[in-house]
Parts: sequence; structure tokens; C-alpha cells
Amino acid sequence: MNTQPTTPLKHYPRVLTIAGSDSGGGAGIQADLKTFAALGCYGMTAITALTAQNTIGVQGIHGIPAEFLKAQIQSVMDDIGVNAIKIGMLHAPEIVDVVAWAIDHYQLKNVVLDPVMVATSGDRLIASETVQVLVRELFPRATLITPNLDEAVLLLGREISDASELELAGRDLLAMGACAVLLKGGHLRGDDVMDLLVQPNSPSERLASRRIQSRNVHGTGCTLSSAIAANLALGLGLSEAVHCARQFIVQAIAHGADITTGHGHGPLNHGFAPVPMHAVHG
Repeated sequence: MNTQPTTPLKHYPRVLTIAGSDSGGGAGIQADLKTFAALGCYGMTAITALTAQNTIGVQGIHGIPAEFLKAQIQSVMDDIGVNAIKIGMLHAPEIVDVVAWAIDHYQLKNVVLDPVMVATSGDRLIASETVQVLVRELFPRATLITPNLDEAVLLLGREISDASELELAGRDLLAMGACAVLLKGGHLRGDDVMDLLVQPNSPSERLASRRIQSRNVHGTGCTLSSAIAANLALGLGLSEAVHCARQFIVQAIAHGADITTGHGHGPLNHGFAPVPMHAVHG
């Protein structure tokens, strides 16, 4: 009988993105995978939709059948497993239902939900009837939701015109069932960009930085939520994961500000300072 202690297995920090594909490479799963790699994590995908998209706009959306999304998730979970999940574009109610099933079935933790509704170009990416299902099924199951102002306006049904309204908006999103909210205020006017991390039973955290003048902001929301998920996979607590992710995206915007890609809103520079792949025990 072998009585020698078993050496814990090492693995990469594993992060799954459940999101849409951006053929232009700036947002969606393409931005997610670049972010995971830049932060030393192993990225995997379950694609919800294909988009014909570039820096100018979205020319077409082709939804993936719900049963095939489920098959993708099962393939990843039944073999590789995950330490964190980023959820992005979910275009239809049946797609939301599959994701909710997966969270429950696999008892998934560290779930970051970016409620993608509107592209940087202004194109709508989600059916109206899907919003209610998204709120009901995924807000209570996600560790954190990361709406921008346009998405918060759609969710709350009212305008948010200045930074003083972020606190109430964040608290109202908690009241809709969210466990924690990072409300992104980048669409507000001013020289500073103000985001707000709101959690129950604790003071809100304001995260501010100077606005970087750049047209290359396509995929900022995808990148931020992916960076948070990667940091959670690396073992950081929620607040620290958000702060570190925000530092990453500020630098990614700054390092890509003077680059021309396409004729519209270009991508960030995800690879400004890549780190080697981490290895963790357990």
C-alpha cells in the first residue's frame, strides 16, 4: 500500500468566457482571450453568437443555438474545469437559461456578468425580451455585474446624468437582485472617469482616473470584466480584483491611444505588458 503523501497537482488559473465573437478582434471573446493571456491565465470559450463586426459597427449577428452553447460549456467543464467565468453577450432568453443552468449545475463561483446590450458604435446587441430574463436569472447568480451607463439606463428605465447619481443607481441595481455592482461612469462628461463599486452592507468604493483622449475604446467593457474574472481566478478578493483590473484597462487604453486600427473605434493594447502563465496548486 502506497502511504506516500500525494503531491497537489498544479494547473493554470482557468477562466471561461461565455460571450459573442467579434470578427474585428476588438471586443467579445477575442478581447477576453487577449486579456486572460496578458494576465497569465488560461482562457477558454463558449460562444453565444457570431457577429460580423469591425471598428465602424456591427453588420450582422448570428445566434448560436442554445443546445450547442450548452455542449460547449459541458465540454470545458467536464474535462478542464474553471476558476472563474466572464459572461458577456447573451442575445436570447434561451441562451440566458443555459448559462443559469450551468452556474447551478456546476456550482460555479467567481462569476462576472457584463450585461452587454449596446456596442461602442451604438448598435443594439440584445433583444428587449431578453433583458427581463437576464435580470431574473443571472443577477442573483453572478458575483458581480459590470454595467456601463447606457446599460444601467436600460435596466433602470431612467437617465443618469452625473456622478452624483451613481450611488443611487448602484443601490437600485442591487435591489434588482445583483450581489455586487461595478457601475462604469465612463460615458459621463468631464476630465475624470468615475466608476463605483457597490456591495451590500458596505460603503461604496469610488474608482477615479484621468480621462485618456482616444478613439480606441472598442472592447473596454469586455476587457474590464475579463480582467476582473482573471484576477478572481488568481485568488484576489472582489475589491482588489476590481482595482487591479481597472489599473490594467487604464494602461491598455493609454498604450493604444496613438495607434490606428480601422476607420472607427479601434481596440485597446491588451499586450502592453504581458506576464508569463501562472501555475497554481489545487
